[in-house]
Amino acid sequence: MAYEHTNSKGKKYYLHSRGHLYFFSKNPAEGIDLPAGYKVVENQTTGLPMIKKE
Repeated sequence: MAYEHTNSKGKKYYLHSRGHLYFFSKNPAEGIDLPAGYKVVENQTTGLPMIKKE
């Protein structure tokens, strides 16, 4: 099950990865779960989600 995040503007994003690169996309296909030790933060200006180490 892909990790899903709904931002402050109401848009849904799904977490993906390529190697050690993690990114959010609007496409739910091939999504991944949130890795252990990471948290989701949101850019206040654009509303785009990002993950950061806790």
